[in-house]
Amino acid sequence: MESSHVIVLPGGGYTMLSDNEGEVVAERLRSFGLSAGVFSYPVQTRHPGPLDAVRAEIRRARSAGVERLALLGFSAGGHLAGHAALAAREHDDERVDAAVLCYPVVSMRLATHRGSQDELIGSDADGRLRAATSLDRLVTPDAPPFFVWHTAEDEAVPVEHAYLLGQALAAHAVPHALHVFAEGEHGLGLAEGSGAAEQWSRLAAEWLRAQGW
Repeated sequence: MESSHVIVLPGGGYTMLSDNEGEVVAERLRSFGLSAGVFSYPVQTRHPGPLDAVRAEIRRARSAGVERLALLGFSAGGHLAGHAALAAREHDDERVDAAVLCYPVVSMRLATHRGSQDELIGSDADGRLRAATSLDRLVTPDAPPFFVWHTAEDEAVPVEHAYLLGQALAAHAVPHALHVFAEGEHGLGLAEGSGAAEQWSRLAAEWLRAQGW
């Protein structure tokens, strides 16, 4: 495995893994000269099942020689990527060097996108569990750099999620980029033919290179 690597986590509301957010994305990253692969994390599994699986995959990549590791996730996979990036710093071999979140589910406390919430933590989750799984509540000054993009038209996961994370990253002086494109529905994947959002993969690759990839 290359010394720098990107693990792609597809979305799917924690119930499935979306094809248009998996291998085609890894192929695009490889076309930019980046090492990338897709990780099929467990779905229809309560927290912390998916998180533990990603942590194990990070450890595996580290043991294979990866020195710089990024997680790139979409929607629910974006939530999982952010969660692993923000919650796994206790063990050095689980650390993440950068996170790229694509129209991510960020808050488990908002009334929007209940599907992912119910699947991951249950409809009866209490306030403490909701806070403990909300990315904006997990940001600390030692968090890794983040690249986040969303669309203003997203109705399934409203752009408020991205703004909450951006505000938290800014409040803790965490290096980040936040792109909000005017047009585009949820689940765009590579966003080919979707206007300005189509440039996200190039922007993310350039950003990763600036981080040392």
